[in-house]
Amino acid sequence: MSEQTPEENLPATGDENTSLPVFETRKGMWSGGSSDTSGYNGLVRHVSMPGQTEPPFGEPFDSIHARALEVVPGLADARWVYDRGELTIYVPREQLVEVARSFRDDAHLRFEVCVSVSGVHYPEQTGSELHSVYHLLSYTHNRRVRLEVTCTDADPHLPSVTPIYPMADWHERETWDMFGIIFDGHPSLTRILMPDDWRGHPQRKDYPLGGVDVEYKGAKVPAPDNRRSYS
Repeated sequence: MSEQTPEENLPATGDENTSLPVFETRKGMWSGGSSDTSGYNGLVRHVSMPGQTEPPFGEPFDSIHARALEVVPGLADARWVYDRGELTIYVPREQLVEVARSFRDDAHLRFEVCVSVSGVHYPEQTGSELHSVYHLLSYTHNRRVRLEVTCTDADPHLPSVTPIYPMADWHERETWDMFGIIFDGHPSLTRILMPDDWRGHPQRKDYPLGGVDVEYKGAKVPAPDNRRSYS
């Protein structure tokens, strides 16, 4: 018999919603449009976002949950997901600034640092195609929490947290550069990785691969859009 998995590494616990909307069904090992040569062509996976996790989560996350509801009562309607020792709070975008400021300033929370802001693109998740993820760190209490906020392709706007966490400046610029999320209130939302006149946002899943051939001594690797396809 194998050893029991430590509690902090267990998957999400509690009463989870098992009837979540499926926004994509994947068949086989590879992405759609590619022939499956792996032998797993019968594999079918239903893709959905994680459901609500009900407390208790274990400390320190129970304390974070209780205090967050005291300082931002509106989070009672938010989705909380505890999985593999990490807590994610899905925050409505209109509450993002309030939540970020409260999490920074409240003495019982005191998340002084926004370690990173990043983007994710789920083109099949109609109405929430774009996600922005904020990793917060508390030096005072030595703990972490994750905030996740969504917006649509048609209205890709989120409030900037740069006035609260100045170090988020470059992170928000990179997220806009790569994913096209517009952070309202950012002091200078300009390209940071791509040239200023670049069109599109290269890490979106609907962005064409393109590219240039890469030459090595005695060999050439074709660009992604020119590589051989199996049929």
